[in-house]
Amino acid sequence: MTQLLVIHHAPTKSVQQLLDAALRGANHPDIEGVEVTSVPALAWARGEADETTIQQAAGYLIITPANFGYMSGAVKHVFDSTFLKIGGSLDASGGASGNSGIMRRRPYGLVVHGRYDTTGAVRSVEGIVGALGWQLAGEVPEIRRGMLPKSIWPPLRTSGLHWLFQLTDW
Repeated sequence: MTQLLVIHHAPTKSVQQLLDAALRGANHPDIEGVEVTSVPALAWARGEADETTIQQAAGYLIITPANFGYMSGAVKHVFDSTFLKIGGSLDASGGASGNSGIMRRRPYGLVVHGRYDTTGAVRSVEGIVGALGWQLAGEVPEIRRGMLPKSIWPPLRTSGLHWLFQLTDW
């Protein structure tokens, strides 16, 4: 069975609602052959998850708030503590070297919630997963404060369904 790993930091009601909606979509009964594993980013800090948690998955969904223009510290810790162990590779300038191998081309999705600007948070995640060789599997929903009307939930679930159907064929 293909595993989707959902790595999340949901410290607020709004981010928790996004996580819940994404998990409902990921666990939709029309999707067969995908096991959804949801792990809070803080599990890495507590020693409850490690690089093998990431290596065992075929694809990833990262859900994070934007904190001061960056991904959450908890999500950054996941990458800080596993990057080199899961195939991350940097060149002399500190940029992606293109030599990442063992997990190259794995699909990922990203959902970011922020009060004002989510651009830096998206960019920070994209920089790290780019150095891992992961490939974005769909649009990145950037949800800002006050953008949580009921109308957002069906598209989020639908995009999650579409993304997971891609994962089963990856």
